[in-house]
Amino acid sequence: MNATQVIPRALSIAGSDPSGGAGIQADLKTFHQHKVYGMAVITLLTAQNTRGIQAVYVMKPTQVIRQLEAVLTDIPPQAAKTGALGDAKVLRAVARAARKFRFPLVVDPVMVSKHGAPLFKRSDVHIFIKELLPYAALITPNLGEAGVLSGIKVRDPESMEKAARIIAGFGPQAVLVKGGHLPGEAMDLLWREGQIHRFKAPRIRTQQTHGTGCTYSAAITAELAKGKDLFSAITLAKKFITRAIRTGPGIGQGMGPVNHFA
Repeated sequence: MNATQVIPRALSIAGSDPSGGAGIQADLKTFHQHKVYGMAVITLLTAQNTRGIQAVYVMKPTQVIRQLEAVLTDIPPQAAKTGALGDAKVLRAVARAARKFRFPLVVDPVMVSKHGAPLFKRSDVHIFIKELLPYAALITPNLGEAGVLSGIKVRDPESMEKAARIIAGFGPQAVLVKGGHLPGEAMDLLWREGQIHRFKAPRIRTQQTHGTGCTYSAAITAELAKGKDLFSAITLAKKFITRAIRTGPGIGQGMGPVNHFA
């Protein structure tokens, strides 16, 4: 066997964070830590650090698709994920490509950065729902994103379950609503095949949480690339992100990144 047959491969289709805490930088670090060969297609560039985002530059759809075609025709992944897609044109281009994917796609609906900067227009939500979600093996919204997608307020376990069922109706195979901002335990709720599963971890009080969503979804993607089933992939990823938050390195003068060496 050659190397491409032996080493699991995962692809991130997302934005760039030059400070290294989120986006494709976080995804590639997470892939590597999970012993998966990581690849990245850049959808947008940001000027940001731990204190906030100063600017966002969205790539042209043709630039994104050329990157994607270059990867797929040479080193096809065993799993992929999306992060921030930038605008409707890029979203539509990625969605058209996703129709032909023969590997699981994890969709992280990055709408707002950790610092509150918008990375996705609310007016594009219907495009996201109609054109991308039907091709997702898993979507991983946080409470705010789940609220936008479902059209209801999500602020407790009961509304998390309701939102998950609504979002599942749009076509993804599974929905993982992340409850990190709720009081009490850090509980995430998975809807899959009409069943509800809950993943719990102790709450960690820290501001070292930049890139948690990217890192969590990347860890799930990495485990799927290694052949794990979805439940096992989420279980392992939940343990990883919990350790990564608990051992945050305290880098930067603002909201620092999690520990990708966890």
